Amino acid sequence: MMFEMAIEGPRAAFPRLTDRLPLGASGPPVSPFALGMVGDPGVVEAAFAAGINLFFISVDLHWPLYEATRQGVARVLASNPGARDTIVIAAVSYVAQPEFLWSPFEELLAAVPELAHLDVTVAGGCYGADVGARARVYREHRETRWRGTRAIGASFHDRPAALRALQDEAFDLVFVRYNPVHPGAREEIFDVIGPRSRGRRALLFNFNSTRGWLSDPEYAKHKLGPDYWRPRITDYYRFALSQPALDGILCSLPSIEAVAELERALENGPLDDQDCRYMLQLGKLARGAARVIE
Repeated sequence: MMFEMAIEGPRAAFPRLTDRLPLGASGPPVSPFALGMVGDPGVVEAAFAAGINLFFISVDLHWPLYEATRQGVARVLASNPGARDTIVIAAVSYVAQPEFLWSPFEELLAAVPELAHLDVTVAGGCYGADVGARARVYREHRETRWRGTRAIGASFHDRPAALRALQDEAFDLVFVRYNPVHPGAREEIFDVIGPRSRGRRALLFNFNSTRGWLSDPEYAKHKLGPDYWRPRITDYYRFALSQPALDGILCSLPSIEAVAELERALENGPLDDQDCRYMLQLGKLARGAARVIE
């Protein structure tokens, strides 16, 4: 399978699962799509076969929910002897105390010995009050190549802290939340930093992209009939990735079939402004901030 570097510039088309992005000064190239929680280990195998090489795994918070992801990665490595050279593991810890920012990662290596080493250590759930102290330890991970760490990342709910981290180049990979229910990152982060073509070094990925998705009963509750567009789960990934500032997204795919569904959805390209505005209105309905007037 041929892998190509993703091309920067205006978001005229979506990246592909087989594209690769440079991670930091010495980190491994990563796909624009990271796979997180799955319900079936086979999803990891299907995602890897389709081109995804970045796997996001919690080493503490929600540990049981990542069991299938851990199993899937182990199966990929067992069946593909050379796969470890291309797979990138982003191991995330939500512990904030600096003295405890080492041992949780050891637990992942113990649980999946096939990994042998880490690639990226990620500080999960960072806020302005703790990100500085945590970043210093994670930089030590990278500088000493502790357990194989070649790059560091962080996830944020605190948008001002995320913006500062991007501007200060504190991390190689930054995750922020943007969806129709939580759209604030567009003005507070994306419009400020713009795409990497402006010279930004850190990669910016989205998480919680599908928050606000409405089921058919919920459309009925909000009195939206079948003549209204009902976006699919994959349209929420398209909504997020339509922002040119985003380099990639963290996905949670429920089934093997969902990998192919994501690929097909990406071929449809970015949403236009009208569709984005419509989904923002659906987000207001989902969080109870608007209602349909008959």
